[in-house]
Parts: sequence; structure tokens; C-alpha cells
Amino acid sequence: QVQLVDTGGGLVQAGGSLRLSCAASGRTFNAYIMGWFRQAPGKEREFVANINRSGTTTYYADSVKGRFTISRDNAKKTVYLQMNSLKSEDTAVYYCAAKGGLLSTLSYEYEYWGQGTQVTVSS
Repeated sequence: QVQLVDTGGGLVQAGGSLRLSCAASGRTFNAYIMGWFRQAPGKEREFVANINRSGTTTYYADSVKGRFTISRDNAKKTVYLQMNSLKSEDTAVYYCAAKGGLLSTLSYEYEYWGQGTQVTVSS
């Protein structure tokens, strides 16, 4: 009952910044936990960040803590991932995802997924 479209990826130099957006359709967006995951070639999909329904609680993977910020605008039905101080190891396809219930870092607990957007960081 929700569709997600994630955008904003691109090629950026190490140390630079990108802002990813995930636009949701459906009238129940505010009922969902939102998360960002990423998958690099040859690696498993990994958790990046998530945010609760009201936007008051966030959680980050240690690898991105202090550099990335997740936020949401329920009026716009959009979740964002601001990525600063990018490193080459941040290169991956980034996916936004949605789930009901409580916060989770487990990809298999998320019900809805965007198509992914490529982030490439050159060193």
C-alpha cells in the first residue's frame, strides 16, 4: 500500500556530499518506519539508517554515524538521507525501505522498497 521512488545518487569526490530522497505514494506514509540500506558489488545488503514515524528517533550504522543524517517530511511523504564526508567505501546502490511496527535494522523485516539509486564516491 506504499510505493517508494529513491533518487539523488550520482558521482561525487571523496569528502563531498549528496542528498538522497525517497518519495512515497499512498496515504499511510506516516504509519511507516523508514530506512535506508545499501549494497555494494560482492557484498550483502547492509543497514544504513532508519527513522521512526514521527521523525523523533533515528539510528545509524556505526560506519556512517556522524556523517549521514536521515530525516522525513510526512507532509511531503518523503524521507531523506543527507550524506556528508563521503568515502570511497560508501559506494553502493542505496535503497529506501518502509515497514510497519517498530524500528529495525534487519532488511528482511522491511516490506516496501525503492528501486535503488547509485552512489559512487571517487577517491
